[in-house]
Amino acid sequence: MNKSGRILTVLAVLLALFSTVGCNKLRARDQLNKGVLSYKNAKYEEAIEHFKNAVDLDPSLTNARLYLATAYAQQYIPGADSPDNNRFAEQAIEVFKQVLDQHPPQQQQINSLKGIASLYFQQKKFDQAQQYYQQIAQLDPNDPETYYSLAVIDWMEAYQPDQKARAELGMKPTDELKDKKACSALKQANAQKVEDGIQNLQKALQLRPDYDDAMAYLNLLYRQRAEYECDDAGARKADLKSADDWVDKTMATKKAKAEKAGPTGIITTDTTQ
Repeated sequence: MNKSGRILTVLAVLLALFSTVGCNKLRARDQLNKGVLSYKNAKYEEAIEHFKNAVDLDPSLTNARLYLATAYAQQYIPGADSPDNNRFAEQAIEVFKQVLDQHPPQQQQINSLKGIASLYFQQKKFDQAQQYYQQIAQLDPNDPETYYSLAVIDWMEAYQPDQKARAELGMKPTDELKDKKACSALKQANAQKVEDGIQNLQKALQLRPDYDDAMAYLNLLYRQRAEYECDDAGARKADLKSADDWVDKTMATKKAKAEKAGPTGIITTDTTQ
């Protein structure tokens, strides 16, 4: 074969390759669109197959991976501890991590991190959830819900040692913890978590002043702090008062929102002068 013939052969191969790649990308987008339609109709198993096909046809199609991970996550039932159910969470987390490995735009990174954090939280894997929420806070420091989620983890991790201490002393959940040794141990276990939780909720409220869920958890965290202040009656009293104040603020905020929403339940902004 002469030189011109070899060049024509190479060009033909390249054209065929580009044609195949282009065709695959079109087929991938078609599968993605079909998957989105199935997903919107809550046909998650059908959607998963379409999204998997889209990823196979075009591995660079990040949206297909995001939808695939989200569809797996929709199949997961929190609290149902079975191998099949847990597999959905594991598959979702794995695909979200694949998205992160592709170094996508920031919003897609945030969406993937939120998906992973949420699934770990639902599985009660609080350490892992906390790590991913912290990554979200670094990427998007102006999202109050991230700080709220971190604070909920702080409270849950503080609540467990508190209840364990009470159970070991044969106490009711509402009894005041007065045992000095138990108080000291509880403070050592919980103080940092409680302080972190309060700081996270304060950040959330700075970003969203009417965040009533954050107010409710501030009440709970101040009560947790009061639990291990056996040796300081004044501090305990002050924290319990702060907790009560946050209950009042929570109720007032919820009431104001309900009044603003009106009978439809939808909050509207009045633009009339």
